[in-house]
Amino acid sequence: MPPRPAPSALPAVPAKAADTTAEAPWPVRLLSAKIVDYVDKMSPLWVEGQVVQLQRRDRTAYLVLRDPEVDMSLSVTISIHALNAMPGPLVEGARVVVQAKPTFWPRRGTLQLDARQIRPVGVGDLLARLEILKGRLAAEGLFDPARKRRLPFLPRLVGLVTGRDSAAERDVVENARRRWPAVRFEIREVAVQGPQAVAEVAAAVAELDGDPAVDVIVVARGGGSVEELLPFSNETLLRAVAAAVTPVVSAIGHEVDIPLLDFVADVRASTPTDAGKLVVPDAAHERERATALQARAGRALAHRLAAERRLLVAHRTRAVMTDPTALFVPHRRQVEALRLRGRDRLTARLDREGDRILHLHAQVRALSPQSTLDRGYAVVSHPDGRVVRDRTEVESDELLRVRVARGDFGVRVVGQPPA
Repeated sequence: MPPRPAPSALPAVPAKAADTTAEAPWPVRLLSAKIVDYVDKMSPLWVEGQVVQLQRRDRTAYLVLRDPEVDMSLSVTISIHALNAMPGPLVEGARVVVQAKPTFWPRRGTLQLDARQIRPVGVGDLLARLEILKGRLAAEGLFDPARKRRLPFLPRLVGLVTGRDSAAERDVVENARRRWPAVRFEIREVAVQGPQAVAEVAAAVAELDGDPAVDVIVVARGGGSVEELLPFSNETLLRAVAAAVTPVVSAIGHEVDIPLLDFVADVRASTPTDAGKLVVPDAAHERERATALQARAGRALAHRLAAERRLLVAHRTRAVMTDPTALFVPHRRQVEALRLRGRDRLTARLDREGDRILHLHAQVRALSPQSTLDRGYAVVSHPDGRVVRDRTEVESDELLRVRVARGDFGVRVVGQPPA
């Protein structure tokens, strides 16, 4: 057999976690020892949470402390004497603050708290914390009325998030169906108090919000103490409701109960019964309203017809409607008068122009060469048409043309013209 390596030949164990490698890792026992050493150096501290499990033994009580905001918890051990020193009995779901020393159990690899004292969180403390949360969410605009959506007049499907077999569910469903019998519900029964309430209610709201058939979501729960209604003031649930696209109705507790969900939801119902009345219209009231509107429309139509009939009668009884030609009588008279006037003026003008033409004709005739010829005068002209105006213009034996009043004839010059 080959000789075993000397202990000095083995790789050295790193002193720090940052120095570990795949070739030089820490063994589990060393890591556990390091964690035990680190945790032991931690000082005792106060931690707040919600008790989700509680078991009592002879000398020790074992409980699970859960963070109400997230799904995270730690095991806690406390002596029975310290538990009995509380002013009241501890029950599951209670909010407490614990003074404890963190401890690590290397065999099981678990971290737990070794409690020294445990105190309930008072109602005053809870309310003070809710006021702080309320102010912070209001500053972010989650309560702003401008972001709230109106409820549909008649939803196709109503989503209902409520407790299992709860009176709140019956109040919402029965009152809604009493008003509108055909309303349909998509119901999600969840825990409405205790450590699982926030997660289950938020998941149900998200699931219904993702259903396109759901037009409105109702989150309903009956009355209870401040501690029992705390899940509906939880920041995780409030932000889940604020992120929903579907309108959400908050119907938590009685009218005096006002969890923060009432401020984030789009509509607050004072009770689950009120929520059933808000999400659907009243069929009887709508029927009466439709009947009243129908009667009102009938009266309005009858009044309009009567007014139009009176107007038509008034038009028909006018003189122009009894004798349609009466409207044209004055115009006809005016046209006839204008026609006669125009004819008279035209006749007078024609007469004047006729007389003027006769006068001009007489003047023309008096000045015409024909008139001179008619008085016995004649016009003598050369063969080329030149009028003879002087005796010296003619030649002996020249043939001349003589024009008289009725016709013309030729003459020949006899003799010698004078010199």
